[in-house]
Amino acid sequence: MMIRRLLIAALLSAPLAACQTAQQPFATMDDDNWYVGSIPDQPHNIPLVDRRKMDAKYARQTVEYKGSEKPGSIVVDIDERMLYLVQPEGKAIRYGVGVGKQGFSWRGVASVGRKGVWPAWSPTKTMVGIKPDLPRHMEAGLDNPLGARALYLHQNGADTLFRIHGTNEPWSIGEQVSSGCVRMLNEDVADLYERVPVGTTVYVKRNGRYRV
Repeated sequence: MMIRRLLIAALLSAPLAACQTAQQPFATMDDDNWYVGSIPDQPHNIPLVDRRKMDAKYARQTVEYKGSEKPGSIVVDIDERMLYLVQPEGKAIRYGVGVGKQGFSWRGVASVGRKGVWPAWSPTKTMVGIKPDLPRHMEAGLDNPLGARALYLHQNGADTLFRIHGTNEPWSIGEQVSSGCVRMLNEDVADLYERVPVGTTVYVKRNGRYRV
C-alpha cells in the first residue's frame, strides 16, 4: 500500500521535511483511475495522468508573465497554486502545483541546491518518534512520496528541508494539503527538472509578495 498522509498533529511538532500530505495516513481515492498510460523513464516509467480529471488551468502551458524575476527563475505562487518558470520576452511556463497547508508553507527565496532522479525518502527522527510505524527509508519507486524527481531547496548553502517534487497523489494538485513542500505531477516535475540547473533561484510568494 502506498505510504501517504501523516497526521496534522505530527506535522505541527516535526521538521517539515517529509513532503507528505497533512491529512489521513493513507489515500482513499482509486489510484488506477487517475492514469492513462506511462512515459518511458529510468529506472521506472512515469505514470501519465488522465488530465480530464483535472481542472484545465493546472495543465502545463506557456503564459504571459509580467513579474520582474529574471528568465530562468522559478516563482511559486502559493495562492494561485501555480509554479512559473520565467522565460524571455515576458513569457513563463506555468505548472499547476499542490502546496502546504496554511502555516506549513516554506517561505522566502532559495536556490536549487541539488536535483534528484527517482530519489529515496526518509522521515525525520522527530516524525519517527511520533509515528514509529513509518518506514525508516524508502527507495525510489512509484510509492515514494517524492515521486520521479526532486529539486532540493537551499538557503545560504544549507538544506531548507523543503523540496519541489513529484507526487503519487495527482488529485492533490491545486490543493493546499502538503506538509510544506511544493508537489507537481510526475510528468511535470520531470519536465521542469530538465529545464533548470542547480543554482536556479526559487521565489515563493503569497498575497503577491515573497514570504520573507
